[in-house]
Amino acid sequence: MKLFLFSASLLLCITAIAQTPDTARNIFIITTDGFRWQEVFNGADSIIISDNDYVQDTALTHQMYWASTPEARREKLMPFFWNVIARQGQLYGNRAWNNQVNVKNFYKISYPGYNEIFTGYADPRFNPNSPIANRNINVLEYINQQDAYKGQVVAFSSWNIMPYILNETRSHVPVNAGYENLEEDTDSTNILINQVQNQVAHKNNTRHDLLTYASAREYITQHHPKVVFLSLGETDEHAHHGEYDLYLQKANDVDHMIASLWYQVQTDPFYKNNTTFIITTDHGRGRNNNNWKTHGFWIKGSGETWIALLGAGITPSGEMKTPQQLWQKQIAATIAQLTGVSFQTRHSTGNHPIATTFTKEEIAGFTGN
Repeated sequence: MKLFLFSASLLLCITAIAQTPDTARNIFIITTDGFRWQEVFNGADSIIISDNDYVQDTALTHQMYWASTPEARREKLMPFFWNVIARQGQLYGNRAWNNQVNVKNFYKISYPGYNEIFTGYADPRFNPNSPIANRNINVLEYINQQDAYKGQVVAFSSWNIMPYILNETRSHVPVNAGYENLEEDTDSTNILINQVQNQVAHKNNTRHDLLTYASAREYITQHHPKVVFLSLGETDEHAHHGEYDLYLQKANDVDHMIASLWYQVQTDPFYKNNTTFIITTDHGRGRNNNNWKTHGFWIKGSGETWIALLGAGITPSGEMKTPQQLWQKQIAATIAQLTGVSFQTRHSTGNHPIATTFTKEEIAGFTGN
């Protein structure tokens, strides 16, 4: 037992020490706000998709997203998830197999959810999604303080409250959120994105996801950051409005954006074979056609979520079909583990990362052998 503990400790030390600025693993954390596990694992809901109160054109929406089995429906809705991640990564949260992912915080809304994801702490203090600077230290700012990652951590968010959740002022992690313009300099693409953003007639707290994605992708192309947080929000927006057809369309868009981003990093020598995607959501929603639109501590199902992992350090186990309980607060520890950083703060954290396996080749890469 002592030999085993010593070997495990040595491996962790080797992993941490060997993460030089040139070889440190790249991490992309991607969230799509309020997207239910039911659609991830079962595709379009058989009752809601036929309800004229929630779908403008039920025949067309059936043509786009309906199939006779959950497996076919989910692949139709999210082809990248089920053709790539399910074969090369890991998918957690299908409650049909009693494989469960839950939020630990009491409130089951966005600010507490993102706080839990990045601090590992289910804060009992309530924040009603307001622009209040988060007092909790998050894993992104902690990683940003390490030599291998200093100045290489960035966030892009559709929701304009994210700079407060990540406490951009204190953390020094740059957060482009809402309809905030990009730095233009002489870059024509940034200028074009800003022009499009500025011409949006009816702006609200959530920017169109395609603009957030385009902004992030351009920054990634130009600057090659090592840690990227991409937060998308339109799934939640359309759900709250009771627009199930648009909710499905935005989920399909998210799948395409993740696929495109994965192709970009796997064809870029800087990122290829040294990048991990962590994909999740901040909260669940109601379980049935009466309350799927909303969420919160008073709505059953709001604490039920899911997690997908893909890339370096992730064993290709596919859809997890064993009984298991994971918590949202474990994501911060998982991010830390994959970067070789020991995340330490004054508040308690979910210090047990989601189990991932380093291959022999990766261990050799860390040690330089």
